Amino acid sequence: MRAGVISGDGAAPVLQDFPEPAPQDGCVLITVDTAGLGGWDVLGAYRLGVQYPCVIRGEGVGRAEDGRRVYFGERSVAPWGAWAEKTLVPAAEVWDVPDDVDDRTAITMGIAGTGVLVPLEAANIQPGERVLILGATGVLGQIGLQLARNLGAGRVVAAARSRAGLDRLMERGLADAAVAMGGSDDVEKLKTASGGEGFDVVLDLVFGQPFLSAVKATKWGARLITIGTGAGRVVELNIGDLLFRTLTCIGTGQRPPADREAIWRRLLAMQKAQAIEVDYADHEFADLAEAWAAQVRGPHAKITARVG
Repeated sequence: MRAGVISGDGAAPVLQDFPEPAPQDGCVLITVDTAGLGGWDVLGAYRLGVQYPCVIRGEGVGRAEDGRRVYFGERSVAPWGAWAEKTLVPAAEVWDVPDDVDDRTAITMGIAGTGVLVPLEAANIQPGERVLILGATGVLGQIGLQLARNLGAGRVVAAARSRAGLDRLMERGLADAAVAMGGSDDVEKLKTASGGEGFDVVLDLVFGQPFLSAVKATKWGARLITIGTGAGRVVELNIGDLLFRTLTCIGTGQRPPADREAIWRRLLAMQKAQAIEVDYADHEFADLAEAWAAQVRGPHAKITARVG
């Protein structure tokens, strides 16, 4: 079969022939229709313990052998993955897709949607509160802006490094204000964007220096939740800046499959009812090298490819 194969540590994937998976007890053999790519697929491809060659993990939608149309996350049995004509996935990680849900929505509400909904609900946003999304131009940020509003936020602010990406968010009406980060006056710009009183909730997708600036732009009682570290894993934090505030780090992938499936199905219903949208960058399967390079650069869109 044809697959996007990573041959070694640091090597970019190449479209080539790769052995098809064979049926295994407790697993579902899937013919892939659409594959999705995310940041963890790039980071995780070179983590300790990965055995090469292997297929790009990814997530996707396809057909099980019994004809069911199914979604599967980045849990394919190694060395297979979504970026191939076929993959093998543990049965508990294979979820039936409703007929009225398209492939791209099923994929986007899987890992990205779950990764945002769980921390935002944990923040317990109260009606009218001011919410800041750090790293707002990416897929998680786009979803987060819309969910925060739907959960009751009175003012939603987007912050990121890309001015063009922020302009796109404002054009779509996803944020009340946007702050381009990376200057010496980030704290003041964030405070001003909050309306002057500071933020009640910060959903932090990047950590690093942007997080330190955001802390200083919050008010007493603020809840800060970090779920990503793209801007750095280590910071020097003055504990006084966290006085009368709470900081939480939340992950979603460690939850049992049944719990994650339930959250995914809630998100599908929310997406339909609230018209949650994200930008997409659709690629041909043959152009997987460009899709991978785009993900490495940090796209402001969900990358997908039609495989079957």
